[in-house]
Amino acid sequence: IMKHKFIYIATLLGGLIAFSSCDDFLTHELEDGYNNDTFYKTEDDALKSISGAYNALSFTSAQNRLWVFGDVASDDAVKGGSDGDGSEIAGIDDFSANSSNGMISEYWQHTYEAVNRANEVLKYVPGISMDETLKKRILAEAKFIRAYSYFKLTNIWGRIPLRQEPIDKPSNLHVPLSDVSAVYALIEKDLKEAVPSLNRSYTGEDVGRITKGAAWGLLAKAYLYQKKYGDCLSAIDSLENLNVYSLTETYADLFKMGAEDNAEVIFAVRHLSNQNPGLGNVLNVWLAPQQESGYYFDAPTQSYVDSFDEKTIDNADDPRLDASIGRDGQPWMNGSTFSASWSSTGYLVRKHQQPFSEVEQGRKADGNLPYIYIRYADILLMKAEALNEDNKTSLAQDEINKVRNRAKLADINTSDQTTMRLAIQKERRRELGFEFHRFFDLMRWGKDVAEAALGSKFTWQEPRFYFPLPQAEIDSNNAI
Repeated sequence: IMKHKFIYIATLLGGLIAFSSCDDFLTHELEDGYNNDTFYKTEDDALKSISGAYNALSFTSAQNRLWVFGDVASDDAVKGGSDGDGSEIAGIDDFSANSSNGMISEYWQHTYEAVNRANEVLKYVPGISMDETLKKRILAEAKFIRAYSYFKLTNIWGRIPLRQEPIDKPSNLHVPLSDVSAVYALIEKDLKEAVPSLNRSYTGEDVGRITKGAAWGLLAKAYLYQKKYGDCLSAIDSLENLNVYSLTETYADLFKMGAEDNAEVIFAVRHLSNQNPGLGNVLNVWLAPQQESGYYFDAPTQSYVDSFDEKTIDNADDPRLDASIGRDGQPWMNGSTFSASWSSTGYLVRKHQQPFSEVEQGRKADGNLPYIYIRYADILLMKAEALNEDNKTSLAQDEINKVRNRAKLADINTSDQTTMRLAIQKERRRELGFEFHRFFDLMRWGKDVAEAALGSKFTWQEPRFYFPLPQAEIDSNNAI
């Protein structure tokens, strides 16, 4: 969204400072010209407030560590980096993290910041006198952002405080834990209410805003995670009936500049380089090799590499492997050849990184690649999974083969549900690797799959493994 460049009016009450402060602080007015009485007056205020909510989803700061939970906690990656760096990430990696773990606290705060900003929009924008169609769209975008944030929160922590009001008074800080089913109920409600007021697509300065397809896609994912297979298929039908999305011809193009405008991309978090304050993507430095001034975290495992055990119909390696990671002797960025010595595992993530021709070495933490959360290949694999679990294995073949054919792999032909289930799980790992989905897939597939993938470092907990709540939230929220 170029018009407001994701401006956030940081003086609005609430946000991160509220989570770590005592109730008395919340009774004081902030003193730099804006508060909830003087803001939220004009259409421009409404646009700035929703831009702030978008900004809270970005990877512009190290606090957005979704990759730690999605990748490092899974069998696809280990912590990486130097031995002395990121010890708290190691606690996520080996499941020893407790409530005082900094990664847990930071990502909790980051994601609840998005919830709070969305709640600000939903509370105050309805009272603004402005174009009603635009107002409805802004409110719909806020509902999506809240649903997206709660989807991530409940899949990391399970029972969480379900805040539906901004933290602009002490009572809104103290919210009890809600069951996972209640969190999903709000997610479903928000997304269903959002769809009618969102556009199929946007042009000009509005390109990048949340669309109907994004809402249908996230709703399908929420249904799939709850094993509501019929509802998942219905949501996917609604998405496909928009006639907007298709697979791009070349997989690697999804992770290059301009990818956010690809017909495969359904929902992406965009970034802007060369802004003050910074709005660039810091993944570009966190995952890069030390030789390129990077921190070389999120190191891929041999297990991930070994999952690419099929040759293409041309007897070549699956093209998704080298598009996703760097491996010894293969072409890398900036005209170099990748060396296994750059990483403790011999591999590094290629996705989310850019060459110096796009982002010079001295500003490595200011990338402009989007983070793609939902794309059409994911939808096709979700559809295949829902069809297979709904005892329609023959129909599932068509969907998984669309994804495989793009990678030039031979068709899967089976009528056996178990065989198809395993094929879909493997295909999700290869297709969506290092897009921060793997750990959550393992958890929803259940105890046997999770324990087989994660090994002795992992102990299943019923109904599924969740990370501990941050100690800061336990201390500040009297309703827990």
